[in-house]
Amino acid sequence: MTLPSWRDWLFSGKAFLASMLALYIALAFDLQRPYWAMAAVYIVANPLAGATSSKGLYRALGTLIGASAAVFFVPIFVNAPELLSLVVALWTGTLLYISMLDRTPRSYVFMLAGYSLPLIALPVISTPDQIFDVALARSEEIIIGITCASIVGAVVFPTSVGTALSARISGWLDDAASWTGEILRGEGALPKTPLRRQKLAADITGLDLIISQLSYDAATRDVLPHARELRGRLLMLLPLLSSLADRLHALKAQDGGLPPEFAALLQRVADWLSKGRAADPAIADELIAAMTAMRPEGSAEWSELIRASALDRLAEIVALWSDCLSLRADIERGQHAGPWRPRFRHRRVVGRARHYDFGLMLFSAGSCVAAILVLTAFWIISGWSSGSGAVMMAAVACSFFAAMDRPAPFIRTMAVLTAVSVVIAAVYQFAILPMVHDFEMLVLVFAPPFLLLGLIIPKPQFNMLGVLMAVNTASFVAMQNRYSVDFASFANEGLAAIVGISFAFVWTIATRPFGAEIAARRLVQAGWADLAETASGRHRDDHERLAGRMLDRLGQLVPRLAMVDDVELAKVDGFAEVRVGFNIVELQKTRRELKDEARTAVDGVLASLTGLYRARAARRRFIAPSEQLCAALDDALRLIVPEEGGVARRTLDALVGLRRALFPDVPGPTGGFAPKHPDQPTLLAAE
Repeated sequence: MTLPSWRDWLFSGKAFLASMLALYIALAFDLQRPYWAMAAVYIVANPLAGATSSKGLYRALGTLIGASAAVFFVPIFVNAPELLSLVVALWTGTLLYISMLDRTPRSYVFMLAGYSLPLIALPVISTPDQIFDVALARSEEIIIGITCASIVGAVVFPTSVGTALSARISGWLDDAASWTGEILRGEGALPKTPLRRQKLAADITGLDLIISQLSYDAATRDVLPHARELRGRLLMLLPLLSSLADRLHALKAQDGGLPPEFAALLQRVADWLSKGRAADPAIADELIAAMTAMRPEGSAEWSELIRASALDRLAEIVALWSDCLSLRADIERGQHAGPWRPRFRHRRVVGRARHYDFGLMLFSAGSCVAAILVLTAFWIISGWSSGSGAVMMAAVACSFFAAMDRPAPFIRTMAVLTAVSVVIAAVYQFAILPMVHDFEMLVLVFAPPFLLLGLIIPKPQFNMLGVLMAVNTASFVAMQNRYSVDFASFANEGLAAIVGISFAFVWTIATRPFGAEIAARRLVQAGWADLAETASGRHRDDHERLAGRMLDRLGQLVPRLAMVDDVELAKVDGFAEVRVGFNIVELQKTRRELKDEARTAVDGVLASLTGLYRARAARRRFIAPSEQLCAALDDALRLIVPEEGGVARRTLDALVGLRRALFPDVPGPTGGFAPKHPDQPTLLAAE
């Protein structure tokens, strides 16, 4: 672990300043639980000003919705605790499910609204006449904390979201440039995309969180459209790089090497990419013109078709890369970003469609509902005075980690950290606070632990640890205007919190024993089903949404593949399947404009693809494509080669892409794809 940087110290100091300001205001107004204001600061605190503002807004909305629900439901079901428990559980689970449908910071509104109901309603179930006052106080205190965190974050040495976005973009472009350089120089031209390269898709998916926060930062609002354009082009770049690597591998395997002029062109492109931000986007036009001049036209040889496809992919990559450089420069200029004209216009960039596993999300939300019901039943039957605290913490724990494949280890960590926080709070409650008589001294005694915790919150690997410790410690210390503490009550509440989280841990192990493997399998099967429907013609006009779903699915799949050891999953190349999807959509677009015989051949290819992917989805395992499909592809190629025009060229390119994606180890026909004569049969690759 590296030592904290000056930025870490700055963030920690700002968070502590905001928390003490919130505590002071809450104490000055003599609110019921001023420590909620202090804890709220650490919940929303973020090194980025825009992220703090967005999370603060969402937390305020979530709290108000949850508080309103408490005021509405408690008086109705005050005489029916069993029904109230059912309402609380269903409310929490339903809003948890909705939050998982929105993979932006906005999802926090629904999650917080879900577990705010038990946090506000359950402690006053024996005194329902106080529900409005408690709900109002909770809302006031949390809004005070949020406001203080937002003001301090925006005024005291603010850090723009654009700074973090620029750093992430630069890191991703460096990784992509490295992969591209390997491909162009021959080191990474492999028929199957390495897993470490597939991880780039997961990295781009992570940009969504930062991009969604740009509108909350005054310095970056103007670049939001540019950031979305950049994300789409980064995603589009991935399957094109995979496709180029495949074509170069095929050329080298068939011809033993690349033609000198082609190799020289690849080197020029590699040199241009290696310059990074210093690369001149205008050179892209010269490179694309050189590729167009080198592209073979009218050839029926398999190697020439592969070379033409490689040049097409290379031209698209150069155009995309030029766009990425221009967009990054505009984003770095912030609000001074001007109008932008793209070079890449061959295809639509990837849309913002996402893949959701509704079944797993519903199961996770249902597990949370069941946990709340079971623990509430225990509380009611046992008559435990602090049992509501256990139910509250179980609801929080189940909600926080519901979207994870294996939430149990994180809930266990939460239980341990909560126990540590209880011990720290006990030291403060019974040893330190009795000697504090003014606010200045209170700030001094709070400074050591909270400044140290603030140092680890900015670090991704320790963020959860720091936030939980800070929030729980502030909550259990229960700072109020008048010092009043009872050891039995403190111990009871601390025990209830630990019991609630521990129950959530045990419940999660019992109800969700599976890990990443089942989620990975379902992602793969969903991809097969999507491809089958697209090949059958159901999504022929849905290019953007299909591409967005497939690449989003790939971003979810890759981290899981790295955690599981499954023979069947190891056979799946995510980028190859994305390329298959692109090519199927292209065939669906062009088939209508082909001549009858060629259209019939393409329809035969699409029918075979439909059967292949439906069989994979039905049997839930990888099935190798048949020789009949390979023969159908070669027949279609033979019929399309003699035709001229843009439609024929696009159809030919899609068929070559399918041939390489599905049969990378089957050599192309040595006799080419010349028109078949009765006395001169065409040699097919499947023969």
